[in-house]
Amino acid sequence: MSGSRTVVTGIGLATAGGVGADATWRRLCEGRPTATTDDRLAGLPVDFSCRVPDDDLAAALGRGLRWRTDRFIHLAIAAAREAVRDSGLEPTDWEGDRVGVVIGVGSSSRDTDLHIAACMTSGQYQKISPTTVPRALPNMAAGEIAADLGAKGPGLGVSTACASGATAIGIGRQLLQSGMCDIAVVGGAESACGPLSSMSFWRLGALSTRRHDPLGASRPFDAERDGFVLAEGAGVLVLERAEHARARRIRPKAVLSGFGATSDAYHSTTPHPEGEGAVRAVHDALRQADLAPTDIDHVNAHATSTPLNDRTEAAVLHRVFPLPPPVTATKSILGHSLGAAGAVEAAVCVLTLHHQTIHPAANLDVPEAGIDLDIVTKVARPCRIDTALSTSFGFGGHNAALIFQTP
Repeated sequence: MSGSRTVVTGIGLATAGGVGADATWRRLCEGRPTATTDDRLAGLPVDFSCRVPDDDLAAALGRGLRWRTDRFIHLAIAAAREAVRDSGLEPTDWEGDRVGVVIGVGSSSRDTDLHIAACMTSGQYQKISPTTVPRALPNMAAGEIAADLGAKGPGLGVSTACASGATAIGIGRQLLQSGMCDIAVVGGAESACGPLSSMSFWRLGALSTRRHDPLGASRPFDAERDGFVLAEGAGVLVLERAEHARARRIRPKAVLSGFGATSDAYHSTTPHPEGEGAVRAVHDALRQADLAPTDIDHVNAHATSTPLNDRTEAAVLHRVFPLPPPVTATKSILGHSLGAAGAVEAAVCVLTLHHQTIHPAANLDVPEAGIDLDIVTKVARPCRIDTALSTSFGFGGHNAALIFQTP
């Protein structure tokens, strides 16, 4: 089984663009950012974020589930249910022992931490819910998805900061290749755009402070960028061994042909100055896919909109590619959903292959001097795309690269 191809047969998304892959794709192709003033952040130095529409999320979930679990789990289950429906699989019929779940979460919910702190400070200990521990553990996104779907194979929670979702997808591919599973439900989820996260990232100097212009705040590669916009979201893919999908007479949406993962071993928050680990991750993914850099038709960049990271990533792309292919930046529209971002962008790559269209990056008015990339802006670009690369980088020096190809 180690030589079996891994294919994508289902996609699920819950983002600030809407709950559902179609809603998210439409918003991306419109090129309209989703950042808006957030009442939960009122009075703070940064008072805007990219939130998943509450009405859309409530419609996708039952009341009992929403009461006993945290929001990052709500997002994960909504995306997982859509991905499984999209794949044509029926959980009541599948062999649950052969279905794995791998979900990346960077920090789970900080809102629960804030509530507990308030209860402790006021001495109202009885207001701390008995569900506090299971609702806040990062692995519970995978655990609750497994319970919801009856997936009884390996269940893993992955945490590599902002590379978590991409890393989870790569690990899911490895489970399939090892023969441990026939199906893997993989991706990432995060809901950490509340007061604690906002203030923590603001103090780190990572957030945009454009309170006067939230829609224009996330501007990857632009000369006037000043940080990212916090977001929440989830992206989930259903992966299968190619022969398993073939036996079901299902046409795959894409082939996941390469995965690279490396560590910078350099600094807790700052990327390696030459992007050495990121370059290795991309080359490792290319080797797995048996491709040359010139075979890549499109890059969905990590592109956080922070001054240092965008500059480093642009240098990485120039080191890998003789002539970098067309690039887009999903975070310019949906914001930065931290541990979910890599999975959301992987799903967007699959949609890009399906629609043969690259969505535009928003807010790129004047590229920073020296960032000489073919960045798709203003309007979506229809073009022939057979192979797409998604890059993800996280605090701790974690790097991940995924390559998707048309089936």
